[in-house]
Amino acid sequence: MKKVEIYTSPLCGYCHAAKRLLTKKGVTYEETNLMINPDKRIEMVQRASGRTSVPQIFIGGDHVGGFDDLNELEYDDKLDAMLAA
Repeated sequence: MKKVEIYTSPLCGYCHAAKRLLTKKGVTYEETNLMINPDKRIEMVQRASGRTSVPQIFIGGDHVGGFDDLNELEYDDKLDAMLAA
């Protein structure tokens, strides 16, 4: 399975929804909480092509987007293939 990274905030409902979806699928992910690590926000914005909202999700180093984008991949049956090694 490819490495999954997610930038989050504990106050963000979409962050919790994204983590629930990934956990439901049995995906282990690396979480960067921007409230604990605010210095990582610049890194996130650069990696996410200027997007500043959370969550921002990366699979295998590729930017997926936010929860809506992740959920759309799941709905379209494309997420499993993207996660596969």
